[in-house]
Amino acid sequence: MEIPIEISFRGVEKTPGLEELIRVSSEELDKVCGNLISCRVAVEKPQEHQKSGNPYRVRIDMRVPPGHELVVKSSPGDKPMHQSLNTVITETFEAARRRLRKLTEQMQETAGKHPGEEDTAFVARLFRNEGYGFIRALDGDEYYFHRNSVLYDDFERLEPGTVVRFASEKGEKGPQASTVEIIEKPAGGIGG
Repeated sequence: MEIPIEISFRGVEKTPGLEELIRVSSEELDKVCGNLISCRVAVEKPQEHQKSGNPYRVRIDMRVPPGHELVVKSSPGDKPMHQSLNTVITETFEAARRRLRKLTEQMQETAGKHPGEEDTAFVARLFRNEGYGFIRALDGDEYYFHRNSVLYDDFERLEPGTVVRFASEKGEKGPQASTVEIIEKPAGGIGG
C-alpha cells in the first residue's frame, strides 16, 4: 500500500486487538491487489438504543489506480443483533477482498497485451528532485525509470497514480522502463 492505512473509531473503544485485526486484514487486501494506493477504515457505533440489527457500522474506502475508488460498508441492521464487532470487521474485509479481486481481474482483462504493444502501468513512487521513479505494472512488477526515459519531456507532469504506457528492458540493477508515456493523469488527486 502506497499510503499507510488510516483507522478511525467513533463511539467504539479503540483497542490494540481491534487495530491489529484491521491492520492484518488490510495487509490481506494488499496481497489481492499490489496496486492498492490507500485504505481508510471507519468503525463506529452510531446508535446507543437500537431495537434491531447489529449496532456497529464498518466502512472500508480503497483507492486503486487509475482513479478507482471502492467503498465497502456494513451498516446497522445488515447483520444479526448480537454479532461481535470482530465478526462485523472480518466480514466487511471479506466483502472488500471480493470487490478488489473482481476489479483486479477486470483491469487485467482490459489490459490484455497484443504482440508489439507496450505495457500499461502507473507511477508508484516518484523522486522528482533526484530525477527518477518507479512504475508498477498491473501484474504488480515494478520498473525503475529515469527522467530521460519519459517521452515528450513530461517528467514534471508525473505524479503518483499517473497511468503510463512503457517499454521495458533489463537494466544493470533489474528491470527498467526504457520509454514512459503518460496516458492518463489520476482523478481527484489520487496519490497526491
